[in-house]
Amino acid sequence: MQVDHRNVLSGMLVASLASTIGGLPFNSLPLMLGSLADSFGLSAAAVGLLGSICFAGYLIGTLGAPFWINRLNWRVLTLVSAAGTAGSFALSAFVSDLPTLYVAWALIGFFASTMTCLGMRILNDLPNRVRAYGFRLGTELGVTALVLFVLPPLVLAVWKYPGAALALAGVVALLGVSAFWLPSRPALVQEALIDAAPQGAISRASILTMAIFFLFLTGNIGLWAFIERIGAAQAFAPAQMGIVFAVLKLLGGVAGFSLAMWGERLGERKSHILVLSMILIGLALLNSQAGFTAFALGAWIWEFAFTCGCVFQTAAIARTDNTGRAIVLVPAVFACSSMVGPGLAGQLASGGSFGGLLLLALASSLVPAIFYLVWRNKGQGAVIPAN
Repeated sequence: MQVDHRNVLSGMLVASLASTIGGLPFNSLPLMLGSLADSFGLSAAAVGLLGSICFAGYLIGTLGAPFWINRLNWRVLTLVSAAGTAGSFALSAFVSDLPTLYVAWALIGFFASTMTCLGMRILNDLPNRVRAYGFRLGTELGVTALVLFVLPPLVLAVWKYPGAALALAGVVALLGVSAFWLPSRPALVQEALIDAAPQGAISRASILTMAIFFLFLTGNIGLWAFIERIGAAQAFAPAQMGIVFAVLKLLGGVAGFSLAMWGERLGERKSHILVLSMILIGLALLNSQAGFTAFALGAWIWEFAFTCGCVFQTAAIARTDNTGRAIVLVPAVFACSSMVGPGLAGQLASGGSFGGLLLLALASSLVPAIFYLVWRNKGQGAVIPAN
């Protein structure tokens, strides 16, 4: 059957915009929590708890997604979730008591997670999943980069947190217009599979690939949490660190759109070899302590490879998922690894040395390489059966 490339492109765009609603609160989380601390005079403990509560709401939303994602009208779901996310941001701009602020941020996490899950589910129906998930990531990081570029000088500097919260509410409302171009239900070709599968059932192959992804994320997210500390230990100037992180965000978007252009052309084996090779180079440069150039190049190469690894493994999970229930749990895998990784990394870096942290990232990166390049090809063939 001939593929209508215009429909595929429009499907990727609207699904990516919907998914961006889910990613926006979390990509802007450090900036928003910092402005909260300044605007309300919150303690570090209160700010940290706000972040944890947000992730808890996000995790609750993602865990329930397999049970309702194929049953609800996707257009209505997008409108409700966008309104809930925007409304929760607006609520947080006008409250003055901490308990209500906690509730608002829990709701932000919950409603945003539904949009991430929905975007992942819609992209799962498209023919080229590497391209689809790469396009999604590039769109999400591109919008986020624009928002983070505008917020500090134009909004935070004048109106502090309340202004930033209302601005994000407006961005979410604007993105929510994508609901009118979304499909209302799953693709017709999958309805028989969806109806035949037990409610909430996930294949063994999907569970295995998600477990591999969790291990990959844990060490690398732990490294991400401490990259600034690695640079600070080498006494780099704040302006230098600003350049590093500005380019990191742009590279994430470049990686996503690069994979959107390459699609599946690299093949599974070459894809994982490329990711592991680049991560090894990045970690070696970060460990070299050879000055700012080596540190910056190491961080940038690692970021590009890590982003590519996330896209490749998300596509691998999608290939095992006939009903679209497993793919919506990918954000939950991210949430769980975001809770485990930084804590474990903190323990390894508590003595002031980052060698153990770099080894953790290396070990986490070796897990998918061994699985997809060695064990799976030797014992299971090129593709894991989805049952």
